[in-house]
Amino acid sequence: MTLVGLTGGIGCGKTTVLHVFEEMGVPCFIADTHAASYYEEPEFLQSISSLLGNEVFDSQGKADKREIASIVFNDKEKLQALNAMIHPRVMNDFHKWAEQQKSEYVILESAIIFEYGLQRHLDKVVTVYLEKEERIKRLEIRDGVSRDILEARMRNQLSAEEKMDLADYVILNYEGNPRRRQVEYIDRLLRK
Repeated sequence: MTLVGLTGGIGCGKTTVLHVFEEMGVPCFIADTHAASYYEEPEFLQSISSLLGNEVFDSQGKADKREIASIVFNDKEKLQALNAMIHPRVMNDFHKWAEQQKSEYVILESAIIFEYGLQRHLDKVVTVYLEKEERIKRLEIRDGVSRDILEARMRNQLSAEEKMDLADYVILNYEGNPRRRQVEYIDRLLRK
C-alpha cells in the first residue's frame, strides 16, 4: 500500500480536494480530527497545562482551542512543543489505521507535513496550491478573522511555493480549475 500525504497552506482548499478523493473511495485520515480527540484525555490536558498554563481552559476544564491558537501562533517555541506532543502520536495512529485499510493507497491530510518532516513516513505527497491573496480572502470570509491573524498563522507554515517544490504532485485549486480532473489524474498515477 502506498502512503500519500495531502498538504497545502491554510485556506488553500485541502478539505475540498480531500472530499474528491473520498468520493472516489480512497481512505482518508485527517490529522486534525484525530489530534482533536487527544484534547479529551486527562494526561494530554495535563501536558497542555504544563506547557501553556491553566488560562487555556474554560470554566468546565475543557481546552479552549482559540486561546491555545492565540498563544502558540505567536510563540514559535510553544507551537513546536505542542506539535512535538501531537505529531508523533498522530503518525502512530495513522500507521495503525493504514494497516487496517484495503486500498492501493491511503491519504494522510495535514497542513504541516513538510514543516514537521512527516513526509519521511510517506511514499508520496500531494500539495494543494492557491496563491496567498486568494487564500486570505477566503479565510477572512470563512473564519471571520483579521488579515494580521491569518498572516501570523501563515508565517508558521512553509510558503505555498515551497510546498509545491517539495511535493510529488500539485493540485491547482483556483475557481473554475478542473479540480476533479486533477485528482483523477493523480489517482491514476498512484494506482500504477
